[in-house]
Amino acid sequence: MNALRKFFDNIKPNFEEGGKLHAFRSLYDGFETFAFVPNTTAGRCGTHVHDAIDSKRIMSLVVIALVPALLFGMYNVGYQNALAAGQLENATFWGMFFYGFLAVLPKIIVSYIVGLGIEFTVAQWKNEEIHEGFLVSGIIIPMIVPVNTPLWMLAFATAFAVIFAKEIFGGTGMNIFNVALITRAFLFFSYPSVMTGDDSVWVAQHTILGLGFDVPDTFSAATPLGEIAQGAALSTSFCDQLCGFIPGSIGETSVIAIALGACLLLWTGVASWKTMLSVFVGGALTGWMYNALGLSPLTACQHLVLGGFCFGAVFMATDPVTSARTEGGKWIYGFLIGFVAVTVRVLNPGYPEGMMLAILLMNLFAPLIDYCFVSRNISRRAKRAKI
Repeated sequence: MNALRKFFDNIKPNFEEGGKLHAFRSLYDGFETFAFVPNTTAGRCGTHVHDAIDSKRIMSLVVIALVPALLFGMYNVGYQNALAAGQLENATFWGMFFYGFLAVLPKIIVSYIVGLGIEFTVAQWKNEEIHEGFLVSGIIIPMIVPVNTPLWMLAFATAFAVIFAKEIFGGTGMNIFNVALITRAFLFFSYPSVMTGDDSVWVAQHTILGLGFDVPDTFSAATPLGEIAQGAALSTSFCDQLCGFIPGSIGETSVIAIALGACLLLWTGVASWKTMLSVFVGGALTGWMYNALGLSPLTACQHLVLGGFCFGAVFMATDPVTSARTEGGKWIYGFLIGFVAVTVRVLNPGYPEGMMLAILLMNLFAPLIDYCFVSRNISRRAKRAKI
């Protein structure tokens, strides 16, 4: 670390005022503060909390929490390819994992190049520090799309989301909607056949650098929610659904891997347990209600483990920027996300996955929820003051 610190100190004069590379000052600042804790803090007076943890450290923790789901997603991409090709008995663990790695890596690279490129450009144009929020969005975006999403579409959608859902509002901390979900929504409404159309969007179909298998043109691999929407019976066991050995978006299938990330977020205090728990409570009660009324063949537990419900509840509903911030508001916000997600699934057969729309809708209402709780608290304190 001392060598890295010395390297940054040696090149710093080139990026300062009058330096040859001053035009890239924001780029240098972004890399330096990512590698090292900033050496400036708020003044000793006032109510500031003096802590070495900054937003880059928090974002890094979220990225680490996403790693289990990402790694399993890579393996599942190879697993689904071998299964669809009928070659599962001839496939090896590492062969399937590296096949998925090669399929997913280009999407991660495109997401970060496009998103960070725009953020670096905007920061330099405004002469501001680089916003670090895309560290998380950049890895979530490839995890919530089908494996066969074309790279040019992903790049176009990422650029749209960063510009119109984030930078136009002022950057990190100012956006109303979750950037990763806006990317998915853009893809869903602009290119629906790539996101939910042909069943082949969920399974990689061709070999990559000699790894994997070519899948027959006649194969079918609908997601469990897609099977229910088509009126068919589930073709996978609950164990496979829980572990994640099912077709779906790259990082959303394994409940166990997502749970590992949730434990880290809750242990470090990065995510709100109230928001996370209330999403599951809202989804479970709503799923139980629709199942009891005969409107859904899925049990409450199946609603929670299928689709992007767990991933959305853990990594996107808890986004501190776009979610409710009052303690009481977090319960309402999370519960309504669970309720809306399951309701969309059950009552709209044309769209079997409702988590994206549920979170985006509640992003819109989060400020109103907080306003109501703050107003109520003000009224209560005013009444106590008169007594």
